[in-house]
Amino acid sequence: ETPNDEWQAISLNYTSGTTGNSKGVVYHHRGAYLNALGQIVVMGLNRESVYLWTLPMFHCNGWCFTWAVTAIGGTHVCLRSVDPGQIFPIIRDHGVTHMCGAPIVLNMLVHAPDDVKTAFPQTVEVATGGAAPPSAVIEGMERLGFNVTHLYGLTESYGPSTFCAWQTPWDSLDADRQAAEMARQGVRYPTLSEQTVMDPETMTEVPADGESMGELMLRGNTVMKGYLKNPEATEAVFSGGWFHTGDLGVLHPDGYVEIKDRSKDIIISGGENISSLEIEDVLYKHPEVMEAAVVAKPHEKWGETPCAFVTLKLDAGDVDEANIIGWCRDNMAHFKAPTEVVFGPLPKTSTGKIQKFVLREQARGD
Repeated sequence: ETPNDEWQAISLNYTSGTTGNSKGVVYHHRGAYLNALGQIVVMGLNRESVYLWTLPMFHCNGWCFTWAVTAIGGTHVCLRSVDPGQIFPIIRDHGVTHMCGAPIVLNMLVHAPDDVKTAFPQTVEVATGGAAPPSAVIEGMERLGFNVTHLYGLTESYGPSTFCAWQTPWDSLDADRQAAEMARQGVRYPTLSEQTVMDPETMTEVPADGESMGELMLRGNTVMKGYLKNPEATEAVFSGGWFHTGDLGVLHPDGYVEIKDRSKDIIISGGENISSLEIEDVLYKHPEVMEAAVVAKPHEKWGETPCAFVTLKLDAGDVDEANIIGWCRDNMAHFKAPTEVVFGPLPKTSTGKIQKFVLREQARGD
């Protein structure tokens, strides 16, 4: 049924609570309609498309793919749970062309046992978002026959609002450089009006030098109506006429944005900013690491230092804290390396995102 007013609410999505503070995000008809069209354009959907549901439909209404695939006349292939043992044969048997998932889903496929990895003739377009996918995960997926597109967005922006559009000159780069380019968040969807990185205090754009840090801001029709029954939070997040994402990043000379960290995840050690994402990217390249997350741990001298939480592969050899810290020191500036490593499974939300607020409490000893 067509609404009388496109501003009318169409759905209510709760943020997944990676910060421990879940809020009800009200979507309007216009935003849902536009972002569905945005998915069709960005991911190249058509009537021949076969979309496999490795992303929960409750997560931003399935990033609006629920409506996008239907609108273009494509085929939905549904899945009850993310199980690599089912995903690989389904891709082969149903001719799957598109799927989405958090980096954790891609990581599960990369590290699935070899006897589960069924070959398929087509290239599968995979959209991933929720956090920057570690470059090692992108490379692993490409080797298996997937083409990864890195998206960025929030529940408040109907899922993806930004994508790392491929540039032809990247074709000639080696795999490491390609993965580094692809790990950037990129440019706005054609259905999002405006995006930039600004100083949140002065609301002025940062220089496009790839170094000056600011907060990623969004503006347009594919931004939420507001938080349900929470006018204070709504007003705060839209202050200055832009939606404040809470993500810290830089603008590159080519106009691509790159997220450096969530504002609450940046680690300030001895006055130096350390990106938890940068450390995680190095950890994921360790041959025995399956999953990793880094948070700030209080430190008497430095204020705070990085604490790494690591899940090893099932067949991992003899890896201890010294080995992990040494790996980090060998691959990045020494002051950025974790001072502590905790081994074991990582707490996750229902959408597969790592709950850093739980890890922060653990690191603080709460």
